[in-house]
Formats: sequence, structure tokens, C-alpha cells
Amino acid sequence: MSTRNPYTETPPKIFELAQECAQNNHIEKELYAKYSVNVGLRDTSGKGVLTGLTEISDIISFKEENGERIPCEGILKYRGYDIYELTDGFLKEDRFGFEETAYLLLLGKLPTREELREFNELLAGFRTLPTSFVRDIILKAPAKDTMNTLARCVLTMYAYDDMADNIAIPNVLRQSLQLIALFPVWSVYGYLSSKYYHEGQSLYIHPPREDLSTAENILHMLRPNSEYTDLEAKILDLALVLHAEHGGGNNSTFTTHVVSSSGTDTYSAIAAALGSLKGPKHGGANIKVVRMFNDIKENVKDWEDEDAIAEYLTAILEKRAFDRSGLIYGMGHAVYSISDPRACILERCVKDLSAEKGRDKEYALYKNVAKIGTRLISEKRKIYKGVSPNVDFFSGFVYSMLNIPAELLTPIFAIARIVGWSAHRIEGLINADKIIRPGYMGVGEPREYTKIDER
Repeated sequence: MSTRNPYTETPPKIFELAQECAQNNHIEKELYAKYSVNVGLRDTSGKGVLTGLTEISDIISFKEENGERIPCEGILKYRGYDIYELTDGFLKEDRFGFEETAYLLLLGKLPTREELREFNELLAGFRTLPTSFVRDIILKAPAKDTMNTLARCVLTMYAYDDMADNIAIPNVLRQSLQLIALFPVWSVYGYLSSKYYHEGQSLYIHPPREDLSTAENILHMLRPNSEYTDLEAKILDLALVLHAEHGGGNNSTFTTHVVSSSGTDTYSAIAAALGSLKGPKHGGANIKVVRMFNDIKENVKDWEDEDAIAEYLTAILEKRAFDRSGLIYGMGHAVYSISDPRACILERCVKDLSAEKGRDKEYALYKNVAKIGTRLISEKRKIYKGVSPNVDFFSGFVYSMLNIPAELLTPIFAIARIVGWSAHRIEGLINADKIIRPGYMGVGEPREYTKIDER
């Protein structure tokens, strides 16, 4: 009997079949232009193809002047509120803002103090997991990638919900709040169990506390001693706010719209969104930034030498360094041109946190890479709009200063973005009445069927 493990080893025959598969699935790139196909649902100028309307958020990176699109400083609005004003509001009052932002995105208005208190009580009540859930679902055969554990937890909740398939708005809102409350718990527990199961590290499980915010609970559950500073919790909270929502067209939110339009249940729709966010072209981008900077720090000895930094960044752009992709990760965005407001807001706090952590020189390196990278990309790439650091550029550095492991970077993105997904799912269920089904043109050649013995 063969001792080959079918779950980890690929039989030689598969490689042969894969080569044949690749040969028979190639479509000439010229055909996309010939039939005016908007690949990635974006036109040739990079503008997204309009497929829906939303009141949840708005992104502005261009202004129309005399019929011409002129790049401008990036603007992000949540329910009409400018993200700068929204974050300044709770930061100046020294409050946590994620739960308030969740209320705004889901319900369409800013809560009063009493409404926010009641909302926080709802979330706290939903943080309790079903009996034996940790033992039976999280601790048994945990995935190395916490995103997969998170998706499994979401799908498993279907079995615990007697109204899982009910898509009436009150029920979907209840399910959404429960998922928002539980994502931090599943993410941290999934990571810790993976480290125990796959690497033999000590296992500890801290139950979430009802009196703590989402950001505080993440740090409380993640750290062995549950200790953290107020600045650490407030900056993590800010990062969650900035990642909570970003228009209906980003890949994972659009996935939520597409899957929800079929009339399926909340758990299936959110699991699909998680699968999208896991991808390195979407939610996994911040991990790439962290790894790129680790590579830069190893190869550029003097972090203050701008010429040395420029030389190495040039090598990255020319596919001679790092992962040979030719990309300076964290630079540029599909929508923003001159600036990403989320990156600008996050950078304000990065300086304070780097000072508290004694990592000022590293912060200076990030600033230099942003400045030099912007210039080099503009010089060496043909771009139709400006380029600037995006939110992923600084978020990875923030999380590393918070001692949040790389394995949790994308799950933390999910902890924030589940709010936006939920808001868009509810908006779609209220307003949309058609299943989303874009067109694909068949370009295969006609073929005559031949009997099996004649092939």
C-alpha cells in the first residue's frame, strides 16, 4: 500500500495534467482589448466600472475640472462624515472609536452616549462562545493560517443558529453583531492554538472581558499577562476604525455583495468575504510590507543613508531584490493618487508609538522609503495618477510595535472589515432585487465531437 499522503504530496501525473490544463486555458491578451473587456472591473484609465450605489462610504481621489479628471488629496467618508473629522472626534476626547464607527456604518447615524452604551452591551453579550466551541472547533486540527480557522468558525456558527437561513433584516443585524463581537475571539484563539499545535508553544486562553473595548480585548486575550498601555490600545482601535470600511468595490466587500445577492445566509456570505481578504493582493498586502522592510533592514546598513535606500529600492523595482516582483509594497493604491487619508491619519500616531517603543530610527526609515519610493516609482513607472503610501505601508509597522505577530495581521483586518461587510450586506438586502451576474464572452473555437476510440 502506498504511504503517500494525498493531502500534502502531488502525484507526478498531476504535473503532466496541469501543463495540459495551462495550454488549453490560455486566452490571448489582445482579445480583451478587441472586445473592450474591463479586466478586474476597471477601465483602461484605472477607473472602476460602476456596478452599484451605496450610502455607506465614499472615496474621492479625483476632481472633475472642465471635463478632465484631476488627481486630488484622497478623501474617505463614512456615512458622509470625513474620516479626518470622525477620528479627530474620538481621539480628542480620548475615547475608543471602533464601536462608535460600527454603529455609524451599520445604522447610518452617530450614536448618542446612551445609544453607544447600549450598543456596547449588545456586543459584550455576544462575545460568549457556544459551550465547548473552543475545544471542539478551534483547538482540533487548527489551520496554520488563522484566516482559514476564522472562516471555519464562521461556517460552524450556522449549525448553532436556528434561524441561520432567515435573511430578514432584524435577524441579519443580530447575526452581524454576533460576528463583529466574535471575530476578535476566534482570531486570537485560532492563532494561539496554531502556535501550540504546530510549534509546541504554551497555550493560554483568556476569556474576553465585558468591560473592555474591541481593541483592548484583542491585546488582553493575545498577551500572556494581558497587560497593555492605553496608547497601545488607542492606536490599535484607530487602526480598526481605518480598516472598517472602504467602499463597495473592494474585492472582499464586492464578494459580500455578489454572494448576498443570491439570497444565501449570512455565514456563507461572510466566509466568502474572508476567502477574498486572505489573498495577498488584498488583505495579505500588509504582511508583504513587513517582510519587505525586514529585507531592507538586512540589506541597507545605514538607515539614514538616502542614497543607499534609493539604490536598494531601485533594485526592488528592477526585480533584482526582495521577492523579484518589482513592487515596493505599501506604495500606491487602486483608487487613491496623491494621498491615502487612512495612511496620513495612521502616520500621525506612528511617531508617538515609535517614540514610546524606542523605534524612532525605524520610523525614520519608513519615512525615507515613502519619500524616495514615491520619487522612484514616478520616474520608472508609467502611471496615470500619482503614487503615495497606502494604509498597509504603516499598519504593519504599527502592529509590529504592538507585538502583534504577522500571522494575525490579516485576521485583524478582518476584525475591522466585518463591520463594512455587514453594512453592505444589509444595504444590499434592503435595496437590491437581482442576483449579480456580469457577462463573459465565449471566444473558444467551434469543435466537432469525436468518438472516444477516434481521438
